[in-house]
Amino acid sequence: MSRGVSQSRRKTNLRRAALVLAAGLLPSLLPAAGKPAAIEVSVERIEQAIQSHILEATRAGGGHFRVPFEGKVLELELVRVHTEYLADLGGGVQFACVDLVGTDGPVYDVDFFMKGLPGPATVTETTVHKIDGQPIYAWDQKNDGTWIRVPVTEAPDRLLGVIRGEDRFEFVYRVKLPPLSGPGRLWIPLAQSDGFQTVRVEEIRAPASRRELDERAHGNKVLFMALGPEDVGSTVEVRYDVRRVEKSAYAATEARPQIYLAPEALVPTTDNFRKIAREVIKGKPTDLMRARALYDHVIKKLRYAKYGPDWGRGDAVYACDAKSGNCSDFHAYFIALARAVGIPARFAVGAAIPSERDDGGIDGYHCWAEFYADGKWWPVDVSEADKNARLATYYFGHNPANRIELSRGRDLVVEPGPTWGPINFLAQPVLEVAGKPVRIKADFSFRREPRENSEGGTRPAADREKSKIDKTAASDSHTLRPSSLGAGR
Repeated sequence: MSRGVSQSRRKTNLRRAALVLAAGLLPSLLPAAGKPAAIEVSVERIEQAIQSHILEATRAGGGHFRVPFEGKVLELELVRVHTEYLADLGGGVQFACVDLVGTDGPVYDVDFFMKGLPGPATVTETTVHKIDGQPIYAWDQKNDGTWIRVPVTEAPDRLLGVIRGEDRFEFVYRVKLPPLSGPGRLWIPLAQSDGFQTVRVEEIRAPASRRELDERAHGNKVLFMALGPEDVGSTVEVRYDVRRVEKSAYAATEARPQIYLAPEALVPTTDNFRKIAREVIKGKPTDLMRARALYDHVIKKLRYAKYGPDWGRGDAVYACDAKSGNCSDFHAYFIALARAVGIPARFAVGAAIPSERDDGGIDGYHCWAEFYADGKWWPVDVSEADKNARLATYYFGHNPANRIELSRGRDLVVEPGPTWGPINFLAQPVLEVAGKPVRIKADFSFRREPRENSEGGTRPAADREKSKIDKTAASDSHTLRPSSLGAGR
């Protein structure tokens, strides 16, 4: 089946599923009034419970976790548990979100509701939420703390990751240091102010002495620390106050934008990229038209999937060959094609701040690109456009206000730098122990300033944090903590 036919059929199925969700009644998960309050369950226990549930069901299912969906049964394999979204919702109910890859190819994002913890867990509801990153429904929180499902075809932009105009929030970058088998060195990005974001560092907490490094090629700041055995288990935390405005095309200030035609280690210039790009831009007389044709090509060719041997490195050749990847792979491929036909393009990375809630965890880093045409830099977010087709026009030339940029560029050189050479790109921390790379991940979280809600009033995030279960939810809703669900997934 061709990708075009497959996508058309999938969109039809997504619309059908959305109508089913809109019309269906979800079972009530809440205990009867008057029962004693349940013990709050830890994230670790919820992760253990959902993982055990899936693995046990996989063994019983002959090697696959089976989920009924759209008149068929999906055969799935566990890829990862979204630990940043695991939540005890109160009233004896827990929520989990999991990625599973299907034997039919796509990666499915599946939502689970459970009860019974901290004792034996019972899964009460299993629902497919996204297919290859494309949502079937969004979650919307009402003022009483109740969350309801909204079919994606009916969801406003704010439920799909977009805040227009201006946003203000506190952003926290936190890293817990692992065991060290020798002397360690750590590099993490330091966000800076520019024409679209005003960043103030409120606090830096670190166990070791630290210093700022300058990355001169792209103008980045990097926080560097030398670590010893005494630092094991400590936490490094950077807390920012951020005010950001929506980004659109802006005048270039560089004397030579053509420097962004140069290849990078994982974004090379190849005959294959030139051949693909030239074919895509046939009949397009301007760079702006050519860039849009390349943007549409990437959306059509790639599928969003955090699955496979080499995804997530921003490898343009891998993305082209595997026809899948995450945001870094999408934008590496777009940049490679743009440069192949003489359009300067560059990379930036940071985090997308959830738009439909005002605090909680963030699902890792997010990246985007910019290309040069008509004397301006034009922001593009190809992977988000792939997830939400109706926003494809918006993401060609815009970044929403709910972002923070942590660094820009590839192949970053600092002194001192890692023994293996330039840093590929810098969003997650880079840790070296005894001269060798050690994989480590930061946790991102945020809290938004009070803002006007959809009913016209202003509701502080702190008030929303108090909204555990305090009433029986309607049959098509769940009463959840504000940090537990979101379009950022």
